[in-house]
Amino acid sequence: MSDWLPRRREAQLSIAQRWIIELPRSNGAWTVTEAEVSELAEIVEDAQNAILRQSENSGPVETARVRVAFAALVRYMRMLHRRKFFSPPMEDSDYTRLGLRPPDRTRTEHTVVTELAEFEIRLRGIRQLEVNFWIKGAAHKAKPAAYDGAVLVWDILDAPPERPAALTHNTMATRTPHVIEFDETERGRTAYIALCWQNERGIRGPWSEVLSAVVP
Repeated sequence: MSDWLPRRREAQLSIAQRWIIELPRSNGAWTVTEAEVSELAEIVEDAQNAILRQSENSGPVETARVRVAFAALVRYMRMLHRRKFFSPPMEDSDYTRLGLRPPDRTRTEHTVVTELAEFEIRLRGIRQLEVNFWIKGAAHKAKPAAYDGAVLVWDILDAPPERPAALTHNTMATRTPHVIEFDETERGRTAYIALCWQNERGIRGPWSEVLSAVVP
């Protein structure tokens, strides 16, 4: 099992464009509303325009605009995927027409994830935090054998969260270090981060402690 959303921006746009076409045909399945599809279309248009402006006038300003536009696109797509695509359950044909990989339904032995994740946060650059993680107690930084990687969750908050599950942003970190990019508006605010290991069956282990850092 791997992160369902590709890292390449062209692939992210391709999936989003397919959602814009296919979701209105779903007859209200997964409670995706017309307004949500319209908002997705606007975010996609912003991302496409940012890329166009960058191709016409490359520079740090346009590069930053592309980064912000795609960060917004990724957040919105992950929100829809996390909150909408479960009721009613998706069939393999639904995954295919939405540009997603159907889950592996082959029955294998259930495995309990017992390893704990430990990590540190470093300032990487402007609007960037670097998360270095490893198996707690291990002398190396390799992920456990036959694991997808670490589920990394984070959020910008005014106070520490009560539990890691309260953090709303998430991604699959397949290698260390993992860099989180933030928006310009989030600079100077506190980011709270936690991790847990996930094996190839999608089974997660216990959460790490929540650490924090100020976005540079």
